[in-house]
Amino acid sequence: MQKIGIVSEDAMDIPQDLVKKYQIAVAPVKFTWPEIENLPGENTFQKMRELEKQGIASFGKTSQPSVKDFLDKFQEQFLKFENVICVTLTSKLSGTYNSAVQAKNYLKQEDQQRLFVVDSLNVSGGEALVIFKAIDLINEGKEAKEVANILQDFVSQVHFSVIVEDIKWLEKAGRLSHFAATIINGLAKAGIRPVLSMKNGVLSPTGLKSDAKDVPTAIFRQFENDIKDLIKNGKKIRMIVTHGDDLAGAQRVKDMAEKLSPDIEVLFMNIINNVVGVVAGPNAITLAWCEG
Repeated sequence: MQKIGIVSEDAMDIPQDLVKKYQIAVAPVKFTWPEIENLPGENTFQKMRELEKQGIASFGKTSQPSVKDFLDKFQEQFLKFENVICVTLTSKLSGTYNSAVQAKNYLKQEDQQRLFVVDSLNVSGGEALVIFKAIDLINEGKEAKEVANILQDFVSQVHFSVIVEDIKWLEKAGRLSHFAATIINGLAKAGIRPVLSMKNGVLSPTGLKSDAKDVPTAIFRQFENDIKDLIKNGKKIRMIVTHGDDLAGAQRVKDMAEKLSPDIEVLFMNIINNVVGVVAGPNAITLAWCEG
């Protein structure tokens, strides 16, 4: 039996080949949007574009994995691992962490002692960076409790930002007033884009990027500004890029980052999950990074 296994959920955005490689058990995030089910498209973002073309006014809904979903994944991992680390998306935006904690309480007492639930206070690539930190610590031979304690401190060191192409999806989700959306769209046409970043587990506006008429350029410039002092001091940076069905845009961000410094490692690119995607919309790009 192996020493430590990992459980998470769909919002982490880790590609399936890496999920399989690291034997991560994934609890499903529920996604409901009947109006797009029969629309053409290979993913949610393509269907969202089609929804707009047809002028259909609706919005998708997501809900956290159930207690049973997590319980099943915990029990599945305990068949292969002595201990389990569960990393969830931020508790400030979802009940996922609470579902995992409740599921833990249904385990036998001895199994509860072998399970550690960590709130990533993040989502998408930010949550994935916490999981990769856990993988590093496991490979270093750390004990499960020590891994969990280190992760609790590490979550505050993960940086996550997203820039959207069209603010209307945030407006439709009720996260932004129509007045504010109108102003922001006007700024975008002038090459000024708002940056949303994760702060203490909550996604909030943190600034504006000027002279950036497209999303990839805007988010890269934000990243470049954030890490400039670290790069000067020879620090290594890990980053992850996710996108709203804009692989070419994500690739541009990756290429610019790798050109900026050989000390930047891009772990992967992937499409954004539905939890963030229904709010961010097509062509949004997220960038998560940390030292290491």
